[in-house]
Amino acid sequence: MDAGPEHGLDDYEAVEATHLRSLVAADADGDERAVEAALRPRSLDEVVGQHRVREQLGLVLEAARRRGRAPDHVLLSGPPGLGKTTLAMIIAAEMGAPLRITSGPALTHAGDLAAILSGMNEGDVLFVDEIHRTARPAEEMLYVAMEDFRVDVVIGKGPGATAIPLEIPPFTLVGATTRAGLLPGPLRDRFGFTAHLEFYEPAELDLIVRRSADLLGVDVTGEGTAEIASRSRGTPRIANRLLRRVRDWAQVRADGVVTPEAARAALDLYEVDESGLDRLDRGVLDVLCRRFGGGPVGVSTLAVAVGEERETVEEVAEPFLVRQGLLARTPRGRVATPAAWAHLGLTPPPVTGGDSTLFEG
Repeated sequence: MDAGPEHGLDDYEAVEATHLRSLVAADADGDERAVEAALRPRSLDEVVGQHRVREQLGLVLEAARRRGRAPDHVLLSGPPGLGKTTLAMIIAAEMGAPLRITSGPALTHAGDLAAILSGMNEGDVLFVDEIHRTARPAEEMLYVAMEDFRVDVVIGKGPGATAIPLEIPPFTLVGATTRAGLLPGPLRDRFGFTAHLEFYEPAELDLIVRRSADLLGVDVTGEGTAEIASRSRGTPRIANRLLRRVRDWAQVRADGVVTPEAARAALDLYEVDESGLDRLDRGVLDVLCRRFGGGPVGVSTLAVAVGEERETVEEVAEPFLVRQGLLARTPRGRVATPAAWAHLGLTPPPVTGGDSTLFEG
């Protein structure tokens, strides 16, 4: 019995060594996606922030382990970059189960989903990213699979078509969405646990940046990581990306140490200001204030003015600007708030009585 813990420790150290070698190799090859994946936490204990979600999810997984059953289906919602994919990987790792990954846009037909589900084994975890974009035929098949662990395979066409029920082993579906409101009620109700991920506090992002710097072998100071964290828009993915860009600047133009001076100089070069606004964010505010007098302006007009797609402005720039109190959505269009004018160093035009409603909504 004594050999068990020692053997487990050896296995853990071997996995850690392999993980570190993979990270170093990916970083050396310049594979940004591989580096991002290698920096992800691999257990709930390694996750920084999201304390309530971690506690709730940990309870769900531990109860399932004690019952010897697959955990309930899990829905993870929240803005991009907060760790939904990471949590899906952790769920599979904590349960010692294989993880199968697909996305809503890839499930265009019921047959696409049937092919995946028919190959599932008991206890497997299926991760569906952007689940709100699943096509209706696949979505309806998902209802039955989640609730009854069965899929109906249709053979033939027209009046002679026959539905053959195919039993599938109990599995756990982990769905991720950035737009939970677009999920149909019947699908949302079939998830046994729903978690909404919140933006991270600067102190939490500071811990994440320090951990990533340690894994990447980057020499940092406490003030340097804090500077990066403060400009990361509350998002770990952005924090890790900015760390790598600051690391590059420090290696090329300084002594390789990420100091606050190096962080400020690098992020200024990459057009990320003190509040975390980037070129697109400032472009939207600049056009809104200078060209349209603060609004109201439709989002399509804003997108054309800054030379971007409507979806980019609406899904990338706008949520952060609204959260920072720099932009307001109104029934008549987007409006710059007084804070937006101040951020650009401009004086807002006088508000007349007839225009006071522009800041409502």
